[in-house]
Amino acid sequence: MSGAAALQTQIVAAAAPKVQRSLTGRVLIAVAVLFLILFIVLPVANVFTQALSNGLAAYWHVFFPPAVDLAAHLTIFEKHKQFAAVRQAADTWSAIRMSCGVAAVVVPLNIVFGIAAAWAITKFRFRGRVLLLTLIDLPFSISPVIAGLIFVLLFGRGGIAGDWATNVTWPDPTSLAWQGFSGHAWPLTFTNTYTGIIFTPLAIVLATTFVTFPLVARSLIPLMDAQGSDEELAALSLGAGGWRTFWTVTLPNIRWGLLYGAILCTARTFGEFGAVSVVSGHIDSNDTIPLRVEKLWDGYDMQAAFSVSTLLALLAVVTLIIKTAVELKTKRAEAAATAVQEVKPDEHRSTPDQQDLRLVPSAEGRKP
Repeated sequence: MSGAAALQTQIVAAAAPKVQRSLTGRVLIAVAVLFLILFIVLPVANVFTQALSNGLAAYWHVFFPPAVDLAAHLTIFEKHKQFAAVRQAADTWSAIRMSCGVAAVVVPLNIVFGIAAAWAITKFRFRGRVLLLTLIDLPFSISPVIAGLIFVLLFGRGGIAGDWATNVTWPDPTSLAWQGFSGHAWPLTFTNTYTGIIFTPLAIVLATTFVTFPLVARSLIPLMDAQGSDEELAALSLGAGGWRTFWTVTLPNIRWGLLYGAILCTARTFGEFGAVSVVSGHIDSNDTIPLRVEKLWDGYDMQAAFSVSTLLALLAVVTLIIKTAVELKTKRAEAAATAVQEVKPDEHRSTPDQQDLRLVPSAEGRKP
């Protein structure tokens, strides 16, 4: 039986017509590949080539410069160059920490908002649903520079909430320190505070959240809409509560789509430039990695500019690899779900009997 099945498979494969690409199809493929090479492959390769043009040691010293030896007999120019390298590395690491801190706040906020928005839009029908969908897509149609300007006009000194926004004081989360229980009700305290919103890290978080919040929601809405609400309704009918239904039914079904949206959101958070440039005030302590690259380029420090740019390029490559893996996993999960939903054969009948019954009607004129 297995040999006959294999022979039938070979006959079908041999009889299948081969797809012949026309001249137009080949030209379109060549044009697409040419565009990918010119606008993606070559620029990325050029970034790494320029960063490593002076050797691995020069690339390494951009992030870890040699310590300044004050006892060494160096000229004033050489000492100034060493001090500048140390200061440049300190500013670069400050920008890296700022980008990581912003991503640590923005990505969880977008995950929570994306799940809530996708749940509300796909599981319920209510007045204003289309308006909510339109508002979610709004950051896609607004320039990031305009988005940053919106926050300046809202929280700036002459803005709508300017009187409150310029005087509000909030703690720096990175300055959390231990103060003990002696004379204090709470053992932790913040040693540094900020006054105002605009031109502070809080403004960077707000602007980045505005620009990136559609990514998670838009990754979940089509998936949850296709899945429907049958499984959630079945869980509720069996006595499960809302939270238990979410954690045991909804979240496992959307985990790969959620991861896909979180990856896109993280990549966009690290690479955002326009909105962050407006609300940061071009203050060195507020620099993120893209702003740091701009300042190095404007200062004609090409080696450092390309070296820091490789961080964003590596992040893009890693994001692409993870994105591809998640897409493959999502397709496999969807294929498995589709296979489970298909009608299973009757276990009490043999396969030849089922084939015969499907081909021959019953005495009543109905197929079993």
